[in-house]
Amino acid sequence: MAEPTQAPSEPRLPRVTIQFCTQCKWMLRAAYYAQELLSTFSTSLGEVALQPATGGVFVVDITTTTTTTIATTTSQQQQQQEQQQPVTQQQQQQRVLLWDRKVDGGFPETKELKRRVRDVIQPGRDLGHVDREYPGRSGGQEAAAAASGGEEKMKGEGEEVSSEVKGEEAEKGGEGGKVCDVGEGGGKCEDCE
Repeated sequence: MAEPTQAPSEPRLPRVTIQFCTQCKWMLRAAYYAQELLSTFSTSLGEVALQPATGGVFVVDITTTTTTTIATTTSQQQQQQEQQQPVTQQQQQQRVLLWDRKVDGGFPETKELKRRVRDVIQPGRDLGHVDREYPGRSGGQEAAAAASGGEEKMKGEGEEVSSEVKGEEAEKGGEGGKVCDVGEGGGKCEDCE
Protein backbone atom coordinates (compact mmCIF):
# COMPACT_ATOMS: atom_id res chain seq x y z
CA MET A 1 0.00 0.00 0.00
CA ALA A 2 1.50 3.34 -1.03
CA GLU A 3 1.69 6.18 1.47
CA PRO A 4 -0.03 9.41 0.45
CA THR A 5 2.41 12.12 -0.54
CA GLN A 6 2.17 15.47 1.15
CA ALA A 7 2.49 18.67 -0.80
CA PRO A 8 5.56 20.64 0.25
CA SER A 9 4.52 23.33 2.67
CA GLU A 10 5.61 26.91 2.39
CA PRO A 11 8.23 27.96 4.94
CA ARG A 12 6.90 29.97 7.86
CA LEU A 13 8.16 33.54 7.84
CA PRO A 14 10.19 35.22 9.14
CA ARG A 15 12.62 32.38 8.55
CA VAL A 16 16.22 32.44 9.76
CA THR A 17 18.54 30.17 7.79
CA ILE A 18 21.89 29.16 9.23
CA GLN A 19 24.10 27.58 6.59
CA PHE A 20 27.13 25.82 8.11
CA CYS A 21 30.09 23.78 6.92
CA THR A 22 29.87 20.12 7.88
CA GLN A 23 33.54 19.56 7.01
CA CYS A 24 34.50 22.17 9.60
CA LYS A 25 32.15 20.54 12.13
CA TRP A 26 30.17 23.72 12.80
CA MET A 27 26.81 22.00 13.32
CA LEU A 28 26.84 22.46 17.11
CA ARG A 29 27.66 26.15 16.70
CA ALA A 30 24.79 26.56 14.24
CA ALA A 31 22.41 24.70 16.57
CA TYR A 32 23.49 26.92 19.48
CA TYR A 33 22.68 30.09 17.50
CA ALA A 34 19.32 28.60 16.50
CA GLN A 35 18.52 27.83 20.14
CA GLU A 36 19.46 31.34 21.26
CA LEU A 37 17.35 33.00 18.56
CA LEU A 38 14.33 30.82 19.33
CA SER A 39 14.72 31.49 23.06
CA THR A 40 14.82 35.24 22.52
CA PHE A 41 12.27 35.71 19.74
CA SER A 42 9.97 32.74 20.42
CA THR A 43 6.90 32.94 18.17
CA SER A 44 8.06 36.14 16.48
CA LEU A 45 10.11 33.85 14.25
CA GLY A 46 8.32 31.46 11.93
CA GLU A 47 11.20 29.02 11.89
CA VAL A 48 14.95 28.60 12.10
CA ALA A 49 16.49 26.27 9.55
CA LEU A 50 19.90 24.60 9.66
CA GLN A 51 21.38 23.98 6.21
CA PRO A 52 24.45 21.77 5.92
CA ALA A 53 27.03 22.91 3.37
CA THR A 54 30.75 22.55 2.64
CA GLY A 55 33.69 24.83 1.88
CA GLY A 56 34.02 26.74 5.16
CA VAL A 57 30.60 28.38 4.83
CA PHE A 58 28.85 29.96 7.81
CA VAL A 59 26.08 32.28 6.63
CA VAL A 60 23.05 33.49 8.54
CA ASP A 61 20.21 35.18 6.68
CA ILE A 62 16.56 35.96 7.29
CA THR A 63 13.63 35.87 4.90
CA THR A 64 10.62 38.09 5.61
CA THR A 65 7.61 39.32 3.72
CA THR A 66 6.97 42.86 2.66
CA THR A 67 3.58 44.11 1.56
CA THR A 68 3.33 46.60 -1.27
CA THR A 69 0.18 48.36 -2.39
CA ILE A 70 -0.36 48.62 -6.12
CA ALA A 71 -3.09 50.74 -7.68
CA THR A 72 -4.75 48.98 -10.57
CA THR A 73 -4.82 50.91 -13.79
CA THR A 74 -8.16 51.79 -15.28
CA SER A 75 -9.18 54.01 -18.12
CA GLN A 76 -9.41 57.75 -17.48
CA GLN A 77 -13.17 57.69 -17.97
CA GLN A 78 -13.58 55.01 -15.30
CA GLN A 79 -11.29 56.94 -12.97
CA GLN A 80 -13.48 60.00 -13.29
CA GLN A 81 -16.57 57.94 -12.45
CA GLU A 82 -14.97 56.23 -9.47
CA GLN A 83 -13.68 58.32 -6.63
CA GLN A 84 -11.49 55.54 -5.26
CA GLN A 85 -9.16 53.42 -7.28
CA PRO A 86 -9.17 49.73 -6.52
CA VAL A 87 -5.93 48.70 -4.87
CA THR A 88 -4.14 45.40 -4.76
CA GLN A 89 -1.76 44.33 -2.06
CA GLN A 90 1.12 42.16 -3.08
CA GLN A 91 3.41 40.30 -0.71
CA GLN A 92 7.00 39.79 -1.68
CA GLN A 93 9.69 37.84 0.09
CA GLN A 94 12.78 39.77 1.11
CA ARG A 95 16.01 38.05 2.06
CA VAL A 96 18.46 39.90 4.30
CA LEU A 97 22.01 38.72 4.96
CA LEU A 98 22.67 38.87 8.70
CA TRP A 99 26.15 37.37 8.91
CA ASP A 100 28.70 35.86 6.56
CA ARG A 101 31.82 34.43 8.17
CA LYS A 102 33.98 35.25 5.16
CA VAL A 103 32.73 38.86 4.88
CA ASP A 104 32.23 39.76 8.55
CA GLY A 105 35.24 37.83 9.80
CA GLY A 106 34.67 34.83 12.04
CA PHE A 107 31.50 34.11 13.95
CA PRO A 108 29.07 36.60 15.46
CA GLU A 109 28.67 37.13 19.16
CA THR A 110 25.25 35.87 20.14
CA LYS A 111 24.10 39.33 21.20
CA GLU A 112 25.18 40.84 17.86
CA LEU A 113 23.24 38.22 15.94
CA LYS A 114 20.18 38.87 18.11
CA ARG A 115 20.47 42.61 17.43
CA ARG A 116 20.62 42.04 13.69
CA VAL A 117 17.57 39.76 13.75
CA ARG A 118 15.69 42.28 15.92
CA ASP A 119 16.56 45.13 13.56
CA VAL A 120 14.82 43.25 10.73
CA ILE A 121 11.72 41.78 12.40
CA GLN A 122 11.03 44.05 15.41
CA PRO A 123 13.04 47.29 15.11
CA GLY A 124 11.38 48.94 18.12
CA ARG A 125 11.97 46.03 20.49
CA ASP A 126 14.30 46.44 23.46
CA LEU A 127 16.56 43.44 24.02
CA GLY A 128 17.38 44.42 27.60
CA HIS A 129 20.95 43.68 28.62
CA VAL A 130 21.91 42.87 25.02
CA ASP A 131 21.35 46.53 24.08
CA ARG A 132 23.23 48.08 27.01
CA GLU A 133 26.57 48.24 25.23
CA TYR A 134 25.09 48.87 21.79
CA PRO A 135 25.78 52.43 20.62
CA GLY A 136 22.67 52.49 18.43
CA ARG A 137 20.32 52.05 21.38
CA SER A 138 19.73 53.89 24.60
CA GLY A 139 20.44 51.87 27.66
CA GLY A 140 23.39 51.09 29.76
CA GLN A 141 24.24 52.25 33.21
CA GLU A 142 23.74 55.94 32.46
CA ALA A 143 20.14 55.43 31.31
CA ALA A 144 19.39 53.10 34.22
CA ALA A 145 20.73 55.66 36.68
CA ALA A 146 18.73 58.47 35.08
CA ALA A 147 15.56 56.38 35.06
CA SER A 148 15.82 55.46 38.75
CA GLY A 149 15.99 59.12 39.79
CA GLY A 150 18.03 58.23 42.88
CA GLU A 151 21.28 59.70 44.04
CA GLU A 152 23.18 56.79 42.57
CA LYS A 153 26.85 57.06 41.95
CA MET A 154 27.88 55.02 38.94
CA LYS A 155 30.01 52.09 39.94
CA GLY A 156 33.24 52.21 38.02
CA GLU A 157 36.58 50.62 38.57
CA GLY A 158 37.81 51.43 42.06
CA GLU A 159 34.58 53.27 42.96
CA GLU A 160 31.84 52.28 45.34
CA VAL A 161 28.10 52.56 45.03
CA SER A 162 26.44 54.87 47.54
CA SER A 163 24.96 53.31 50.66
CA GLU A 164 21.44 54.14 49.42
CA VAL A 165 21.96 51.94 46.36
CA LYS A 166 23.47 49.13 48.47
CA GLY A 167 20.37 49.19 50.65
CA GLU A 168 18.10 49.01 47.60
CA GLU A 169 20.06 46.08 46.19
CA ALA A 170 19.83 44.22 49.49
CA GLU A 171 16.07 44.71 49.52
CA LYS A 172 15.82 43.41 45.97
CA GLY A 173 18.07 40.50 46.76
CA GLY A 174 21.25 41.56 45.03
CA GLU A 175 22.05 42.96 41.62
CA GLY A 176 19.28 42.69 39.07
CA GLY A 177 16.67 41.74 41.66
CA LYS A 178 17.86 38.14 41.94
CA VAL A 179 17.45 36.36 45.24
CA CYS A 180 20.04 33.73 45.83
CA ASP A 181 19.49 30.71 48.04
CA VAL A 182 23.06 30.16 49.19
CA GLY A 183 22.53 30.33 52.93
CA GLU A 184 20.43 28.01 55.05
CA GLY A 185 16.68 28.49 54.86
CA GLY A 186 16.76 30.71 51.75
CA GLY A 187 19.44 33.10 53.08
CA LYS A 188 21.56 35.36 50.94
CA CYS A 189 25.19 35.24 49.96
CA GLU A 190 27.52 38.01 51.08
CA ASP A 191 27.08 39.83 47.73
CA CYS A 192 23.32 40.07 48.32
CA GLU A 193 23.48 41.12 51.98
